[in-house]
Amino acid sequence: MKMTVNHLSENNSLLNQFLKEIRSVDIQHDSMRFRRNIERIGEVMAYEISKSLAYETEQVKTPLGIAPTNVTSEKLVVASILRAGLPFHTGMLNYLDKAENAFVSAYREYVDDTHEKFDVHVEYIASPNIEGKTLLLCDPMLATGGSMELSYEALKSKGIPAHIHIACVIASQRAIDHIIKIFPAEKTTIWVAAIDPILNEHSYIVPGLGDAGDLAYGQKL
Repeated sequence: MKMTVNHLSENNSLLNQFLKEIRSVDIQHDSMRFRRNIERIGEVMAYEISKSLAYETEQVKTPLGIAPTNVTSEKLVVASILRAGLPFHTGMLNYLDKAENAFVSAYREYVDDTHEKFDVHVEYIASPNIEGKTLLLCDPMLATGGSMELSYEALKSKGIPAHIHIACVIASQRAIDHIIKIFPAEKTTIWVAAIDPILNEHSYIVPGLGDAGDLAYGQKL
């Protein structure tokens, strides 16, 4: 079975305006606007993901009668990788407001001063039980796919989800290929706003947008 990759910017929508602004060196350094644009992309993506969920009909009592309404029957968990994932997570949760929440702290540790070789470490996880639920695993920048893979391995200590939605703003083609290779194709769907062709020697996505965490929250030591 082939894994589904939903490349949202291939179709024209307002999403492309938000992408333009987070990429642009003339706009992205307004950190408040950067965070809001990441949040808005999360909202758009949550809406698109919602179309693929299972639904059931509920009878809703109004002041004048009964209205049948289709609502999702899936139990959702939105899991985000800190710290850059916070505004993206907020956007997802703005629309998927019934979802439970999980957070994973993952970071790169460079093995030399060149910043060309690094290991990925997971140091913190806070998650509800995810057994049999629908997991939305979110990270705005999917460079190598290593952080996403290790985060999922850590989350599996909380149960095995029924389905996994990988959600990211910008991914390298290499990372997409890695996710397709590592995650179970029969129960994984990828959602990405833009796929960029190059991963440079420092494992940054090109053209990308730079460091999403720094742009959202300031530089770190």
